[in-house]
Amino acid sequence: MVPLQNAAGGLALLISLLFFALFIYMVYWTYTDAQRNSPHPAFLWAIVVFLAPLLGLVLYVLLGRR
Repeated sequence: MVPLQNAAGGLALLISLLFFALFIYMVYWTYTDAQRNSPHPAFLWAIVVFLAPLLGLVLYVLLGRR
């Protein structure tokens, strides 16, 4: 029983790290894309995506890009 609990904890850690990496990539992608395709400051779009990841990304795609 103990090895199964330990394996589940390792899997949860791996999934958490993958979601964290995806979150960091979303902020990075928004910043770099906004530098090229947005008339608004890229740093502000990165902050919006950092504070509200899914909503911020949707807002950027709908409102922030030319």
